[in-house]
Amino acid sequence: EGAHMGKSAFFIRLHGCPVHCPWCDSAGTWHPDHIPDSIDRIEPLDLAEEAMQSGCEIVVITGGEPAIHPLYDLVHELRIRSLPIHLETCGAFPVQGEMDWITLSPKWNKLPIEETFLLADEFKVIVESPEDLSKWTNALPMKERKVPIWLHPEWSQAENSEVLGAINDWIKHEGFPYRAGFQLHKLYMVDEADKRSRPTASLSHLEKSNKIK
Repeated sequence: EGAHMGKSAFFIRLHGCPVHCPWCDSAGTWHPDHIPDSIDRIEPLDLAEEAMQSGCEIVVITGGEPAIHPLYDLVHELRIRSLPIHLETCGAFPVQGEMDWITLSPKWNKLPIEETFLLADEFKVIVESPEDLSKWTNALPMKERKVPIWLHPEWSQAENSEVLGAINDWIKHEGFPYRAGFQLHKLYMVDEADKRSRPTASLSHLEKSNKIK
């Protein structure tokens, strides 16, 4: 996604998130129905070594919300292997480690803090409805940063003509730094092709499942 769309990326998805977006496509990292009874710890050295062996162009640390974790040891192991380190965060917590690229995807449940906001190399705004475009513009001075602001339709709205049309019109009217974004990995079904990917589940789906029990 974003400025590095299409690159070979090794994803490190960390467990835990206090934000709990209702449309989260990684709810398996934090929802109580998906928390395992026991967790086998993977050492930063082993993760970094596997990333290097994969031949990836970049390493993406994401979650959940990765910034709730101290990332210094992991970042050190990746850096000594000359792997570019990218972080995707909601921006509501200080970044605990030196990153090469930070994607800040703000969430209403917990808005970014200034410290992390000023570190962002790009923004990724999730658009659930046409009204979100003006709401986010008024809520955060992203445009003042003069870095790309990617407008992503929330995945359940990916074929909604009103949402797509609103993004299209916004970009034609506003121009840079706004850019039309999309979750390219879903079009290529890369998670389904990776045996280590956990099944995706939205919070709304999990809540319905809870009611059925």
